[in-house]
Formats: sequence, structure tokens, C-alpha cells
Amino acid sequence: MPPRAAISTARAWAATGLGEHVGAYAELSKFGIVLLVLVSAAAGFMLRAPLGADFPWTHGLVVLAGVMLLSSGASALNQVQERDKDALMARTANRPLPSGRLSHAQGLAFAALATVGGAVVLWLGIGRTAGVLGIIAAVFYNGVYTPWLKPTSPFAAVPGAIPGAIPPVIGWVAGGGSLTDAGAIILSGILFLWQMPHFWALALRYRADYASGGFPMVSEVVGVEGTARLILLYASGLTAWSLAAPTFGVGGPVTFVIAALLGGRLMWLAVKFAREPHDQRGWLKLFLFSNFYLLLLFAGMVAERLVWHLV
Repeated sequence: MPPRAAISTARAWAATGLGEHVGAYAELSKFGIVLLVLVSAAAGFMLRAPLGADFPWTHGLVVLAGVMLLSSGASALNQVQERDKDALMARTANRPLPSGRLSHAQGLAFAALATVGGAVVLWLGIGRTAGVLGIIAAVFYNGVYTPWLKPTSPFAAVPGAIPGAIPPVIGWVAGGGSLTDAGAIILSGILFLWQMPHFWALALRYRADYASGGFPMVSEVVGVEGTARLILLYASGLTAWSLAAPTFGVGGPVTFVIAALLGGRLMWLAVKFAREPHDQRGWLKLFLFSNFYLLLLFAGMVAERLVWHLV
């Protein structure tokens, strides 16, 4: 093979190998979930930080970097902890660790570096409160939910929603707010309540898979019909909580209208699913809309605040 051709081949091989490794680490970090976490943290920051010339750009970038690292590390550690169970489930068998694309040592090293790095960035870049909140979220998720609650309780998703409700509070604190502010509580409550309809709809679809991995599901206790009713209950609570947000200073009339429209759609899908819980299309529509619900609600809140500031 000519030298130039050999070099080109080596570069192509290296590029392919690098791309595969980057993709494997992105999958290990559950980067799609990380993006949603970043949206919630950014929303908390944008809804509290002072606008105009005093806008704290540096704090905004630091909180995104810290939350991204911390969330990536916690998600990676979750996969390290569940690698044997993941290998038993068709939905997760091709993840980086059970498939062998990454070794246990590589996964553990990435998880440790990202988690510690995220906590340090938040602590030093934002302050002790933000750092402690990040550590609490990671410790609860990886130290309580993953090894204890998830393998033993069919209702693990309820306490397991606590870590997922912390990122918007970190953003709020980074923007200059306090843990006891009504805005922090409202945003945290939205994230907490949202997780049950979102997760339980997905869990119904993959309940056989979860059973193969040894994870107890709500449907085993209350059945598919009971799970659909629980989804409706939490969807109702989420809608009511979101509608109450403007009353506590999070958003205004535009936020109320957006919350009403999104909540009306979510409730309609939840009611329809509760009536026909065995219709596969029902859970899919509910699950997909739950993603858009959160994104559109937060985008509406932030947009309304920015518009009011400009006018």
C-alpha cells in the first residue's frame, strides 16, 4: 500500500474509532435525558436571573456546564450499576456496557470524573448551595433510588422523581434566588409531578422487559387499568400545579394560557388512555406529548418574561 494511502486509511480508522467512542460515551451518559435536564436548569436560571445589563452570563454558562457533567455522570453510574440487568432486557442489551463497547472500568471512570467534576464546577462556580443540591441529587439517584428503591418497589418512580426535580432549583439559585422562594418550589413541583405520567407510560410499554430485568412495576400491583388511572391522577396534579404558577409569580397571563392549553391536551390524552388502557397508540401519544409539554411550558414561561422585560 502506498504511504499516502496508508496514512489516509489510518486517519479514517482513527476517525471511525473516535466517533464510535464518542457515541458510546454519549449513550452512556443518556445524553437525550441530559438535554432535558439542561432545559429545566436553564429555565430555572432564566426565570430568576436579572435581565438587562446585569444579566449574569458567566453564571448561566457555569450552571449549564455543571449540571451537564453531574447529570451525565449520574446517568453513566446508573448504567454501571445496572449493567447486568441491562443485559437481560432487549431494550437495553445494546447499551455500551452490556454490549462490550465500553468496559466496566471505562464506564466507572467516566461516571466518577463527570460526577465529581460537575459537583466541583457548581460548588466553585455558583456557590455552596448549588454544589450541595447537585451532590444530593446524585447521591439520592445513585445511592438510594438505583440500588434500593428501583429493584424493590413498584412505586419507586415517586421518590425517584426527587433528583429529577432538583435541576431547576439549581438554576434558580444560580440566578440569584433562594431555596425557599415560591418560584423554586413551583418549578421543582412541575418537574416532580411530570415524571410519573412520563415514566409510567413508558413502563407500560416495556413492562415485560422490566420484568425480565427483575424490576417490579406498578402494573404488577394495580394492573394496566390502575396504572392508567394513576397517570391521570398525576396529570391532573401537574395541570393544576402549572396553572397555579402565575399566582406565585412564575409567569403571567401568557403562561396561564399556555399551561391551560398544554394541560388540556395532556388531560385529554390521559383520560382517553384511562378509558382504553390496552390501546398501544394511547400510551405512545401520551408519552411523546409529555416531552413536548415540559419543553413548551418552560419555553413559554421564559419567553413571556423576556417579552415583558423588552416592553
